[in-house]
Amino acid sequence: MSAPTAAELLALQEALYASKNPTRRWLHVTRRDWVVEAIRRFSDESGRALEVGPGSGVYLPELAATGGQVIAADIEEAYLEQARALAESEPRLSVVCDDITATQLPDGSYQLVLCTEVIEHIADSEAALAGLARLVSDDGVLILTTPQKFSPLELCARIAFLPGIIQLVKLIYREPVIPTGHINLLTASELLRQIAANDLVVESSFKCGFYLPLLAEFGGESGCRFLKWCEGKLQGSMLSWLLWTQCYVLRRSSPGG
Repeated sequence: MSAPTAAELLALQEALYASKNPTRRWLHVTRRDWVVEAIRRFSDESGRALEVGPGSGVYLPELAATGGQVIAADIEEAYLEQARALAESEPRLSVVCDDITATQLPDGSYQLVLCTEVIEHIADSEAALAGLARLVSDDGVLILTTPQKFSPLELCARIAFLPGIIQLVKLIYREPVIPTGHINLLTASELLRQIAANDLVVESSFKCGFYLPLLAEFGGESGCRFLKWCEGKLQGSMLSWLLWTQCYVLRRSSPGG
């Protein structure tokens, strides 16, 4: 199966938050709500904000509403065009083409840097994290999210996109279902090592989203409620690696680092 295009991924992202499947919708809305709360907590009208990899632009209006100048940076033209369309009605928003693994943006210039569901698409996540760390101001924060490598959802996705099976999955969901392009999934310990190597420290963290095959697809609202209950039991436990998404608020460990 060929890799999805940026336009196909854009269409997928736009569908996920309004999915007819309760579990699919919840898995994405939970992460979105955590990110929005973090943006509201750390945005500063006198500061500058940057989103690396804005995708369908879910967070750009929130950044523009709560902060000062906002930059959207990406290398995919479909995502840049989406951000430019939003910028037409958001005077605080500007759009640049920039590769975070070799960023040309000015060091230490952003009070808030947002990078959500991006580094799993980048082969060299260490270079990406180095670029992100460079851009955060001394008193700023990096809001970062990415899937967990061994979560049931990611493991099942490897099977779901196999030839023959993907057609069945599409029949079940009757919504856009395409390979997500996750080429660099990290465990929490792997990611935390890369975070520390780039002179960043964790201010707060959150893990969310529990998936079980069949229950997610056919359990409806009752199945979703059960998965939410499981999520609550897994959070903060030794089994939290089963949750789909790891989310962090990060700061520089030393000024000017």
